[in-house]
Amino acid sequence: MIVCIAEKPSVARDIAHVLGANQQMDGYMEGNGYQVTWTFGHLCELKEPHDYTPVWRTWSLSQLPMIPPRFGIKLKDDKGIEKQFATIERLMSQADSIINCGDAGQEGELIQRWVMQKAQAKCPVQRLWISSMTDEAIREGFQTLKDQSEYQSLYIAGLSRAVGDWLLGINATRLYTIKYGQNRQVLSIGRVQTPTLALIVNRQYEIDNFKPEPYWVLATIYRETTFTATKGKFTTKEEGEQAFATIEGKPFTVTKVEKKNGKEQPPSLYDLTSLQVDCNKKFSYSAEMTLNLIQSLYEKKFTTYPRVDTTFLPDDVYPKCPQTMNGLFQTTFDSIAPYAELIRPLGGKPLPKTKKVFDSTKVTDHHAIIPTGVPPRGLTDAERNVFDLVAKRFIAAFYPDCLFAQTIVTGQVEEVEFKVTGKTILEPGWRTVYAKDQQTAADDEEQQKKKEEERTLPVFTKGESGDHKPTLTEKWTTPPKPYTEATLLRAMETAGKLVDNEELRAVMKENGIGRPSTRAAIIETLFRRHYIKRIRTSIAPTPTGIELIGLIREDLLKSAELTGIWEKKLRDIERDKTNYNQIAKDFIDGLKQQVAEIVNQVMSDTSSRRISIVDEEPERNAKPKAATKGKSSTKPQDATKAKSSAKPQDATKAKSPHNKTATKPGEPHEGDVCPLCGEGRIIKGKTAYGCSRWKEGCTYRAPFEDGSGNSDTP
Repeated sequence: MIVCIAEKPSVARDIAHVLGANQQMDGYMEGNGYQVTWTFGHLCELKEPHDYTPVWRTWSLSQLPMIPPRFGIKLKDDKGIEKQFATIERLMSQADSIINCGDAGQEGELIQRWVMQKAQAKCPVQRLWISSMTDEAIREGFQTLKDQSEYQSLYIAGLSRAVGDWLLGINATRLYTIKYGQNRQVLSIGRVQTPTLALIVNRQYEIDNFKPEPYWVLATIYRETTFTATKGKFTTKEEGEQAFATIEGKPFTVTKVEKKNGKEQPPSLYDLTSLQVDCNKKFSYSAEMTLNLIQSLYEKKFTTYPRVDTTFLPDDVYPKCPQTMNGLFQTTFDSIAPYAELIRPLGGKPLPKTKKVFDSTKVTDHHAIIPTGVPPRGLTDAERNVFDLVAKRFIAAFYPDCLFAQTIVTGQVEEVEFKVTGKTILEPGWRTVYAKDQQTAADDEEQQKKKEEERTLPVFTKGESGDHKPTLTEKWTTPPKPYTEATLLRAMETAGKLVDNEELRAVMKENGIGRPSTRAAIIETLFRRHYIKRIRTSIAPTPTGIELIGLIREDLLKSAELTGIWEKKLRDIERDKTNYNQIAKDFIDGLKQQVAEIVNQVMSDTSSRRISIVDEEPERNAKPKAATKGKSSTKPQDATKAKSSAKPQDATKAKSPHNKTATKPGEPHEGDVCPLCGEGRIIKGKTAYGCSRWKEGCTYRAPFEDGSGNSDTP
């Protein structure tokens, strides 16, 4: 019998359907020589400190740094997980071979490998690797299975990430909590979350300490066109007034008229970060919401694998693009075919193939996010918005360049030079796809700026001269803008460096903070821990977040650049098919040394620095989605269980001193992320709490303590 193991029940059902394993069993499906079972995300996790030695259960400076001689894994303490694992273990013990059908990425590899290790699977293992959940893609994937050994470097990279996060998160969180938390609040520190918080806090410092300064701009209106002095800003009013007096009453003369033709290529296809950025700008969706929506579209077979960081397609996808385009042509929403008229001009001829879109050298495990060609049905409004972005970006990629004529007119009054630039669209090309969108986005700041740049100028002739109306306008310098989720994602992608150029930004992804699939979880973790807050569409640090970063003097903990270097090493592990073990060893050994250095530095601090602010709403969910998926930058099993602890030395028993109605440790709370599947939300039934994804197969259930739906809090 061949055992297939997927990452969630819904995916297992799709795979079982294609394989003909249609007989429903307890915890798996069977048929046609296959048994298809599933996990709920992470069934296994790295052991907690006290699993290595009872001494580490107590939060004590004398026990730091905690560095196990060898890291181990354990099954999560949950009855539903234990039951499903027992099924998996039994199936694997009797299997002739196993097919790893986990999510085709680093985390998916780690999830399934740990389960197979814990189940002590001995038979040969093959890997299913697909970028789409359509029946056709699943069939193709089973026809091109590879030996699991080909993905060993991917697993080692995921393992190194988990171990690295454990080493830094567990040790630094305990260290700072004991040293500076005054036994009142857990201070959560993480390899990715802390540098991200530092970015937000540093931006707030820049805003708070900004001192506006006046400057003066000299301009003049000639033939109803505003020309601006090329000298730029005048730093004193006297200097500006002197220039104004020089030109007042003197004729304006056009000295140069320069025309250039240019072209603008279609925007790149979406990777996850650019999709999250656009969804935040256009719809105010959070990064996590966008990830959940595009993941849902992927699982419904309407778009390809979403957790990607490339904007290119491999060459072998090109032959399938006409079929994808045909699927979009047939797509209808409310009896309207929104893409038919956009696709019609592309019909009757081969789709263009350019290096801007198709470049196999820029694609590793997965390609850019595109539609699958399956016409979507039953989408929510939010899903439809996200699908629309992906669909239009795909269509636009095959449109011709936008052709424009740029006109630069230079004029002069006495010795003062002026200039104005205009842009005329000659052939809209790919912009046709977004014509209606631009009309509805007239209030958007970027669109307004773009409209000003693309103004059409009157016809000017070199040498013409005439009257003009000069103006001297006082303006003030403005502070940096607070981060939005869109700009924060970009900052994480480039390790905090301001980069507008698309090509340069792509190069810097190697050293970004976190990965596309983890950044949303990191941002949500900071919100959940009350280190940051939303102010309309902006993100600002809370007093607690500001004070925490102020406490941290060690650059290793809060430097975006250093975190980017760590991230680059993890990518090197994943990509090096021969030396990955040595690179991983060097990475972990380096982290161990850095953790020891941090402990020594903090322990030697004789100052009386302490954190004085305590959150009024401590985190109540012991195992958020980020933790369940292994994507949190600290180890929640240690750090977040103690979040509401009045005494970290006995974190599992204490309540928050500031929340007298706090739920008991481990007790569910409505709206929290399901600790079992990591996807749904906790909902309240008549006699128990459950998961909102119970229809999808999640078996999480927690009975009320007193049977009435009310917790008997002491």
